[in-house]
Order: sequence, then C-alpha cells, then structure tokens
Amino acid sequence: MLGMAETITARGLNRATLARQLLLEREAVGVEDAVRRVVALQAQQPASPYVALWNRVAGFRAADLDAAFAAFRVVKSTLMRITLHAVHVDDYPAFRAAVEPTIRGARLRDRRFTGSGLTESDAARLLPELLELAGVPRGAGELGEWLAERGGGVAPEVARPAWRMLRQWAPLWHAPVAGEPWAYVSAGRQLFVAAGRERRPELADAEGSAEGMRVLVRRYLAGFGPASVADIAQFGLVQKGRVREALGDDLVELVGPGGEVLYDVAGGVRPDDGVAAPPRLMAMWDSVLLAYADRGRVLPAGFRKAVTRVNGDVLPTVLVDGYVAGVWRMVPAGVEVSVFRPLEEPEWEGVGAEARGVGEFLAGRDVGAYRRFDHWWEKGLPVVDVRVFSV
Repeated sequence: MLGMAETITARGLNRATLARQLLLEREAVGVEDAVRRVVALQAQQPASPYVALWNRVAGFRAADLDAAFAAFRVVKSTLMRITLHAVHVDDYPAFRAAVEPTIRGARLRDRRFTGSGLTESDAARLLPELLELAGVPRGAGELGEWLAERGGGVAPEVARPAWRMLRQWAPLWHAPVAGEPWAYVSAGRQLFVAAGRERRPELADAEGSAEGMRVLVRRYLAGFGPASVADIAQFGLVQKGRVREALGDDLVELVGPGGEVLYDVAGGVRPDDGVAAPPRLMAMWDSVLLAYADRGRVLPAGFRKAVTRVNGDVLPTVLVDGYVAGVWRMVPAGVEVSVFRPLEEPEWEGVGAEARGVGEFLAGRDVGAYRRFDHWWEKGLPVVDVRVFSV
C-alpha cells in the first residue's frame, strides 16, 4: 500500500541516480557491462558515449568501445526520444519494440515523408528490400538514391528528406567508419547497416511492443530509478498510459519529496543522503540530464536555460556535489571550466583533477570534439568564475 511506502528525499533521488549511473565511483567493469548498467548513452554527437564512459569506468580505454562498436556488440540507432542512442545489442530489440509507436508516428506521418507521396503501407512494402540492401554497410547517399528509384519515381528533392524519415524508422544501425577517432563520422559520409536478423523486432507487432515496454520500464528503473510514470514516459518519449500498463506487482512504490508516486525495481540501490559525490565533467547530452520529466534531480532549475539551449543542445556540464554547477570546454590552453555558482577551493581542486583527466583523454583522440558548440559561450552564459586547467 502506498500509505506504508518509504519516502525518499530529493537528495536521496540524486544519490540513487549517481550510484546507478556509476557516477559515485568509477567501477572496473567492461564496456559492454557498463553500457548495460547505464541503459543507454545518447549518441548524436559521436564523442559523447566515449566521454560518458570515461566518467563511469575505471581505466576506460576508448579502443574498447571502438571494438564493441566494430563487432556490433554496442549498437547506435534511433531509439528513445527519437534520438540516436548507443545501447547493448541484447537490449536493442526490446527497446526498439517499446518505442515503435512513437517512432512510427513521428517519422512515417511526418510531412517530410508523406510529402513525397509515400505512405506507411509503402514503407512496409519497401522495408524488406531496404534491409536486404543494407545487409552490408551502405552510404546514406546510395540508400537515398535507392528510395528515389524504388519509391515510385519520387523526385530527388523530396526523396532526401523522406529517406531521413524512413531510415530513422527502419531497424538500421549506424555502421562505424574505420580510422575515425570516435568510430562514426559526425559530418560527411554516414554508413548504415540492417540490424541483425535475430535482433529485428516486428515493427507492427502490438504484443511485442507491449512486452518491449515492460522490459524498458524495468531497465530504466534499474539504471535511473526511483522514478515516476512521467519520468519514464519522458525517457522513452512514450505515452504515460503505455507506461502504466507496463507496471506490475514486481515493482516497489515509494513516495517522492513532493508526495508523488515513484516506482523502483526491488533491491534498487538507494544510498544514504549523506554519501559524498565526486566532481565529474560530463559529456554533451549526458543521459542523467535528460532521463527525467523533473530534471531538477541533477540540474538545478536556475541553471537549466544556460545548459539546455533553445535548439536542444545540452552543453558539457560540471557536476559538483552531484549537481550541475557549470559547463566546460576545450580551449587552446587546456580545459576551461565556467561555473554558475561560487566554488570553495577544495571543490576547485577536485574539479581541476577531473578537468586534467578529461583533457588528457581527449588529447589522445580529438580535442576539437565539441568545438563547433563554442558559439554558446560567445553568446553569453551566467558565469561567476572561470578557470583553465592545462593538460
């Protein structure tokens, strides 16, 4: 009964998230295990899954994630929130089935698709041939030309946007490009490959979608809980009603700091409020900032507009005591940390050690990974202090 449920504080929720996301202490786990533990890594910026795992895995080596991508043990595809995520290949079928109704509606009913004259029925008709063609990695241009030809004479100017919609709906994985510093090309040529036959969900299967939703709810709660129905719906960009249908007696109910009902997996880690949280320099679009309807769990409301920009960019953030306190970027002199609230010197020392660490990590790969987002700094941020840490 909810009246007998445990109450959890806002700080307790913060610490639960950090613990489950491997952010209270870097853990000595393999890349595949780490990806499963954190559920999914938002990956539209190719460097971000690497920086995210650097924050979470003791002794993380970028080459290990390269190898997992190359072997398609960790795969990159359009999933939750209709956004590119890197997930473990064993999680892909259930996650993709869970978000199928959302992706179908957002992509096959989008005017960029329907404006080409194509319909959902056409997409279903073309899908087997597309997956056959993409049995080996193919370039986006080649597949777009295929759609223009096989889509019944679709004009090239409308085939291109229609192809973008189709490829996000279809069970396609982004294929890594050999020699690229982050395994994928962020601009220029992109490669796509069909999901392995045994990993393809039946895209119109309502029963499979419901089962996928049950799996996603529990995997989400294991990695991000305790959380509300609204939080789960936000993570997947799915309807709240579908989340409620996926709940069950195996889940634990708690009372949140505002009296809201929260759900959790049995035995979910919930550290004491007083557990210390080390500083971290987080990747762009890190999932801990995006996985909740109430982002105040990690991102103070007063800093949200500075971090989450009007076009959806989510800047690389600095966590101090478990909460966003500023942002960071690479500059010629090293790693620049800009904070939105004053820090004590011991806090700066911890931040500095992390800054040097991420700077060394990036120096071994691509120090310009996030440079094209520097314009947000140029447009102004509510900064109270700035320090640059040489690498």
